[in-house]
Amino acid sequence: MINYSIAFKTIVIKEIFRFIRIWPQTLLPPAITTALYFLIFGKLIGDRIGTISGANYMDYIVPGIILMSVISHSYANVVSSFYSTKFQRNIEELLVAPIPNWVILSGYVSGGIIRGLLVGIVVALISMLFAEIKINHVGITLSIALLTATVFALAGFINAILAESFDDISIIPNFVLTPLSYLGGVFYSTDMLPGIWQIISKGNPILYMINAFRYGFIGVTDVDIQLTFIITGGFIITLIVFSLYLLHKGIGIKS
Repeated sequence: MINYSIAFKTIVIKEIFRFIRIWPQTLLPPAITTALYFLIFGKLIGDRIGTISGANYMDYIVPGIILMSVISHSYANVVSSFYSTKFQRNIEELLVAPIPNWVILSGYVSGGIIRGLLVGIVVALISMLFAEIKINHVGITLSIALLTATVFALAGFINAILAESFDDISIIPNFVLTPLSYLGGVFYSTDMLPGIWQIISKGNPILYMINAFRYGFIGVTDVDIQLTFIITGGFIITLIVFSLYLLHKGIGIKS
């Protein structure tokens, strides 16, 4: 059996050095944004809301803000990096290299996962300045964070493959990810919504991820935890198959 570990490690290390080298653009902004979230939503608005589902409002929004950062940065890392590889024509070096498509995919996705989780840690540390963080279910918390980062790293990879310009890599984050994240129960419980909107919210996959992550922290959730793992696992399998199909066919890559 051929050992592809060197190729995999090379891609992952390149990805890590890529976002570490420009840390003022990749790691500092989420720290500032998190502080603003807690000052505005946690302090100013949270004091008026009081508690949600028996939990202090500040404690309630911490998991959602952390996972929202994981989602956006795991996605952003892969979509920007792989599209840059296409734009600079470096993709040709990967295509002629004697490595299978799954190694290329796993390398870029791993880089996105690492950045997403690292940003999540940074946001969690900032959160400790405003709230007392306690993790009730460590296994669920870590597994949901990892699975969520994997889903959106894969989604970023697909976006990068299909994108034809730099404008195309900003459409999904701005018009899909951001609205779904804000409507995913980060700052509120679905129980606070009217009946029809509760049903509509259940069609948002990010709602399940954020609630499962929140359950890992404070034991409060609006959804079934097992269903969350099924949905997330289904997305991962589907996105992996689709990504490998695109690579195999050369769609968006081979001219």
